[in-house]
Amino acid sequence: MSELFIVATPIGNLEDISFRAVKTLKEVDFIICEDTRHTKILLNRYDIQTKSLVSFHAQSSETKAMEISKRIKNGKTAALISDAGTPGISDPGFKLIKFCVEKGIKLIPIPGVSAFLTLISVSGFPIDKFYFGGFLPHKKGRQTILKNLAESEVSQVFYESVHRFSKLLGELENFVGGDRKICVGRELTKLHEEIFRGTVKQAQAHFKKENTRGEFVVLVGPKSF
Repeated sequence: MSELFIVATPIGNLEDISFRAVKTLKEVDFIICEDTRHTKILLNRYDIQTKSLVSFHAQSSETKAMEISKRIKNGKTAALISDAGTPGISDPGFKLIKFCVEKGIKLIPIPGVSAFLTLISVSGFPIDKFYFGGFLPHKKGRQTILKNLAESEVSQVFYESVHRFSKLLGELENFVGGDRKICVGRELTKLHEEIFRGTVKQAQAHFKKENTRGEFVVLVGPKSF
């Protein structure tokens, strides 16, 4: 049977991994990952003996995807993991997943952590309906998305890099207003984890240069919230 396991891994705290995920990583013939050095930290933590590690990242070609799929088609079992979280979500693993679906390879999900779900679970914001936008585009389409936030009546959650986080807060003040409620997750599950709830203006005052390090998830509440 041609099988590829899609295995969610921790976004920070290495204890946030399921028993099933560890068992799967121990049993597969090879592991596909973004950065082999990063992956070895996780494998060593759970005494997962040295496997054949294959890198697949944003710059990987379709030829690389074909080589991987051939190994699976020839009877080898594999697990796909990302550097953090669930593969395929704002993650280059999507390209390989899509390719394997097209080649008829059976995909088996091993669910677990995802950064945006981690934040919305503790936000206190209405999430019976929500929109996940991944990383905002740097330029083209960015303003259109931000303008649409102004009248949105559902919670919307995005990822943002440390380099553009302060800029994003300024854009939110401009497009949705300084009084709009937001929730920000910084360094989720890590040593310096921080969860901020308040208005856009309050966030601007709170997040000064000394605490704008790390990785950010930003949840913008509905207009009427």
